[in-house]
Amino acid sequence: MKSVAVFCGSSKGASEVYVEGAKQLGKELARRGITLVYGGSSIGVMGAVADSVLAEGGQVIGVMPGFLDKREISHKHLTELIIVGSMHERKAKMAELSEGFMTLPGGPGTMEEFFEIFTWAQLGLHRKPLGFLNTNHYYDPLLEFFKHMATEQFLQEKYLSMALVDTDPGRLLDQFGSYEPPAVKTFLKPDQT
Repeated sequence: MKSVAVFCGSSKGASEVYVEGAKQLGKELARRGITLVYGGSSIGVMGAVADSVLAEGGQVIGVMPGFLDKREISHKHLTELIIVGSMHERKAKMAELSEGFMTLPGGPGTMEEFFEIFTWAQLGLHRKPLGFLNTNHYYDPLLEFFKHMATEQFLQEKYLSMALVDTDPGRLLDQFGSYEPPAVKTFLKPDQT
């Protein structure tokens, strides 16, 4: 794996543990020679993961819409900063540049990014690994909700395994390396081809 997109918060969160988790991921990405592709900000969890990769001599590509360039304080020391026209273009460019998608703690924007990529995978628009770095068990309630979706038959069981999860960045990247995607979502009846 040569590149991973990371979705995460532009805030630091309520505990330093979130920034520390981002830093550990950054070190692991740089150690493995994996380029970080992320939202381009210099602040919050986003800034922490980028700073960590750069401090270890790794490569970082930021992708930021022009209207957020000043609001989120774009990172001035990246390997490359790509300015795009919209949030939609940001996600499309990050998907194009990445071989996998990792979600760190964040808010509604982070969730929106994750769920779009997750949906794209269900529909077969990409076959790349995706998952959660579950720092401080931040995503435990969401993972329980995934099970609820499956129980209530709004998520097919086979897609529960699509979102890889670990609290350790190295182990999560190992899972990315051995990921086998489930079959593409279809609504054909079994007797149709």
